[in-house]
Amino acid sequence: MVSIRDVAKEAGVAISTVSKVLNHYPNVSEETKEKVNTAITELGFVPNTIASALSSKKTGRVALLIDVDRPVQAVDEIFMQYITGAINKAKEKGMDIITVFFTMIAEMNVEEMIRYFQSQSIEGLIICGFSREDTALGRLVKSGKFKTVLIDAPGVGENTSSIHIDNAKAQYEVAKEFLKKNTCRKILYISGKKSGYVSEERLKGMKQLADELGLKVLIRNGDFSELEARKLTMQYAPDKDAIICASDMMAIGAMKALIDMDIYRPVCGFDGVSLMGYAGKQMHTVKQDFKKIASNAVEELSRLMEGGTGQDIVMPHKLIRIKYLDVIS
Repeated sequence: MVSIRDVAKEAGVAISTVSKVLNHYPNVSEETKEKVNTAITELGFVPNTIASALSSKKTGRVALLIDVDRPVQAVDEIFMQYITGAINKAKEKGMDIITVFFTMIAEMNVEEMIRYFQSQSIEGLIICGFSREDTALGRLVKSGKFKTVLIDAPGVGENTSSIHIDNAKAQYEVAKEFLKKNTCRKILYISGKKSGYVSEERLKGMKQLADELGLKVLIRNGDFSELEARKLTMQYAPDKDAIICASDMMAIGAMKALIDMDIYRPVCGFDGVSLMGYAGKQMHTVKQDFKKIASNAVEELSRLMEGGTGQDIVMPHKLIRIKYLDVIS
């Protein structure tokens, strides 16, 4: 069997250097990493952590990947619910789950990601916050090396499932219900992340409604940022009748901007987070059960790891109006 000593000799480095590369130490030059990784590939080296996991037939270890590096001005309630739902279901099923933030793997290429997850005996991935910008992560999913469940992103394949609400339908429905209560023709629509799959679907629903009702809609990207939504509202709201946002955090930013400007415009959100209750006004929004979505994602990943094939799972949503008394206990 090939040992770490063999890899060090082939690469012309110390054994400790090979260990640093395997464990992704930050103070290793790219040239050294390339030498070590080339030696690993050529020799077919399998780290001890993987070998021991394979020999003991340990199964069921999964990683929950979360993108928390987003421009929000409050703790991200949505991702905390994802984490809680996933951990609780994994515990129920006797699965070992770890949380990995996108920033931890942002500088890795596909091969480095594979080695990183294999070194921790990971067999399956649940990915939250995946967008078109995450090209290396996208190639990892397509490689089929790991069973994968994507939350709020497309990509169904033999080893990959997708779980989400119907974002286009939900945006269409909540905006239509909102406009029934507010007679408005000129709308500021604050979309989410330009490269995000969720944003694209929600925008599609908004455009469908605009075409049906003959609305004049100004579309701007708020990047799911409360601060950016505030800026856009300050700039464009005086000439508009209403503001529809692709997230509740952006809706809160818009509402606070309107209060500061001392003008009234009805505001609609999306997601159903409890912070909406503190915005000062009752607002229409879409309620998602993020804990349930994450719980079902773990169930689905378990099914894939037992030999199932990928599928598209659409979860239910509700149209609600959130006010302060709804969120206090």
